[in-house]
Amino acid sequence: MGSVTPTARNIEITAESLREDLARLEVQKQALERELSAVSAHLDSVQRALSALQALMPMAASSSAAPTPVDVRPTAEPAPARRATPADTPEDAGESRARPDRTDAEAEADSASKYGKLTEQILAYFAEVADTDVRARDVAAALGRDTDSGSINAVRSTLDRLVGTSRIRRVGRGLYRAAKRP
Repeated sequence: MGSVTPTARNIEITAESLREDLARLEVQKQALERELSAVSAHLDSVQRALSALQALMPMAASSSAAPTPVDVRPTAEPAPARRATPADTPEDAGESRARPDRTDAEAEADSASKYGKLTEQILAYFAEVADTDVRARDVAAALGRDTDSGSINAVRSTLDRLVGTSRIRRVGRGLYRAAKRP
């Protein structure tokens, strides 16, 4: 009968571990759904802009073989509408309530500007810290985006894009620094 107690304890430990994993995964799922929503909105606006530009191109009118936008939306269910999070400012929430008559174009412009805000915030942060090596997690913490791994990963992805466009430099594994001005 002594062997039942350690087994029961192991089951309790496993169950508790699974509950913690479940809570962590639910938070991560919500963060990924928010990120997917932002990327989808940005994708839609880029597709519309490309379509509008193609219509204005002289070659598009004379060529029937002009490229058309490809629908790359995921086949899964769309992400649910984004709920307000503690990171949202009261101005953002009040703005959407104060103007229920907003057009789709205005809503799309707001979404696109929020999508680009992270890049602007990161560049402003690097302008402040200048010649200091910083980790992605430190950048996320400075911007108030260190609440979950999804937010930190969004910062990491943006840092990698900025490195790719030479707007910041990677100076070591996981270390970034502002790009030197010529």
